[in-house]
Amino acid sequence: MSKRILIAEDSSVIQNLTKKILSQLQYDISTVKNGAEVLEELKKSSCDLVLMDIHMPVMDGMECTRQIRATNNEIPIVAITGNANNYSMDDFKNAGINDFLPKPLNYDHMLEMVKNYLDDAG
Repeated sequence: MSKRILIAEDSSVIQNLTKKILSQLQYDISTVKNGAEVLEELKKSSCDLVLMDIHMPVMDGMECTRQIRATNNEIPIVAITGNANNYSMDDFKNAGINDFLPKPLNYDHMLEMVKNYLDDAG
């Protein structure tokens, strides 16, 4: 069974490109546009990894991650942010984020990180 990745990203360009690249590796991809939708999606079905944009409407990635961590410490969460300089790794860790990818996305680096989390989990 293929691993399921939830992409939380309000930019449809980044969302579509990320989905296209990960789909080529036979991952099962779901996409949402804000943190509230992430929480709804996780109530409906489990996933193996969340790629979480930090700056989204309705609920940002940091708050969304804190809410996920209140009930689930298993799922790896990788932050995606254009403002990585505004956060330290401690800020991410304290929210419950496992790792982060800066924007503009380096897709080779993203694929490497996704494989590391999902192959270890499998």
